[in-house]
Amino acid sequence: MIKNVPNNLANKRLDKVSAELFPDFSRTQIKKWILEGKIIVNGELSRPKEIVQENDEIEVNPIEEKKVSWSAQEIDFKVHHESDDYIIINKPAGLVMHPGSGCYDQTLANGLIFRYPELVNLPRSGIVHRLDKDTSGVLLIAKNEQFRNYFIDQMQQRKVIKEYTAVVVGSTLGSFSIDEPIGRDKFNRTKMSIRPDGKEALTFVRSSERIGNYSILDISIETGRTHQIRVHLSSKKLPIVGDKTYDPGRSIAKDSSDKLIEIIRSFPRQALHARFLSFICHKTKNEVSFNIKAPSDIKILISDIKKHS
Repeated sequence: MIKNVPNNLANKRLDKVSAELFPDFSRTQIKKWILEGKIIVNGELSRPKEIVQENDEIEVNPIEEKKVSWSAQEIDFKVHHESDDYIIINKPAGLVMHPGSGCYDQTLANGLIFRYPELVNLPRSGIVHRLDKDTSGVLLIAKNEQFRNYFIDQMQQRKVIKEYTAVVVGSTLGSFSIDEPIGRDKFNRTKMSIRPDGKEALTFVRSSERIGNYSILDISIETGRTHQIRVHLSSKKLPIVGDKTYDPGRSIAKDSSDKLIEIIRSFPRQALHARFLSFICHKTKNEVSFNIKAPSDIKILISDIKKHS
């Protein structure tokens, strides 16, 4: 069940809004489902007291998940590291995180249950944060309830470090931050946009390499809003190569050769890769970190831009 927040319920707590939108369930049950990850906002785990905005998408999936779409399926993904408490996977581009509207199976969640049947007992198969379908890279999966709660708390306290690599159209030097609130787009429910009444979103950008009128950027995020990096970079006229949603016109940098134009316009997904994840271990209190290099498609893209610039 999915509903969008109407204007008259904007700027109110998630638990109260959910109770209004889904009156068949008690407020106690609603709060329990939020804490269990069975009610999400814009695809993200949230807290009961979190404030929602107009057009935010609230999804409730309390019972149907196992019966309808959360079945075990063999899905191709690589395990980068595994401990008693969590799994670090190298998510491939093109893989949806979990079943939902428009995608009912063949997701990472289905693959996790196939490979780790015990995860069926955890909300969302242990998934505690997300990457967009066409974003690749490092992703953590909780293996037990204790660690799941710990990691969610660390994210909410902004103690988890997440860094990305992006290939963008445009030239930039040095470092800068983008501090612009993000909310559901008023005219297109599949998109996010910068909105004065949106949720706080903070992105740090550093130019790693400039190649003609294209750039390779190192990015870190302090918040984890849906499509945050893509929305923020697009707002600064630095669209990510291949981003069909936030650069539908497939921007081309000036003075690009015909061959380079062909390369840029044919790249099949947003050139965005989650390369680094770091957090404090709840047992040892030491920092643990994981680094996954960019996949071959992004490496080839960068090589081709250098070759034809």
